[in-house]
Amino acid sequence: MANELTIPLLPCPSIDEIASFYEMLGFEITYRQTRPNPHVAVRREDINLHFFGMDDYDPTQSYSTCLVIVADTSELFEAFAAGMRAVHGKLLVSGIPRMTRPRLRNDRYTGFTVVDPGGNWIRIHKAAKAPEARTKLAKAMEDAARQADARGDERQGLKILEGALKRATGDEPELQAAREYRDELLERIKGV
Repeated sequence: MANELTIPLLPCPSIDEIASFYEMLGFEITYRQTRPNPHVAVRREDINLHFFGMDDYDPTQSYSTCLVIVADTSELFEAFAAGMRAVHGKLLVSGIPRMTRPRLRNDRYTGFTVVDPGGNWIRIHKAAKAPEARTKLAKAMEDAARQADARGDERQGLKILEGALKRATGDEPELQAAREYRDELLERIKGV
């Protein structure tokens, strides 16, 4: 068989709050019902996400996630960031909701994560497999991003990154990006 379609159904405390959040990111509402069970569907091009409302649902305890594979992560990130800045005046990088920035690894941008108001982790990745890191600092940035962005452990990510920055020679091409990421992690830790 071919042309199968799988669409995740993710929990949230409020379908109205979820709908507003995804509209901010440029999605359109394709389906909405309040009875007998709250349900909202959103779509942006070929990305389809469905959500169900759940009484007493705590987004901070969410373990829900889905993976979105795209051809160009930077284009989607910029579109999401523009929507977020238009509504909030800034990119939300801590708390719930939030969005991580794509990291520059091996001369290309990697994926990023959107944590929506329901605490769902929407992980946006590029289809191609990333090549191995070329410098120790680049590898440390990868490890820090895995801890902070993918697992939500900003403190461990910061520990990895600060250790690598102490050992950096100063001529690594990603030195400035590593310093900016360290500053972002510090901001995210303060915001928690």
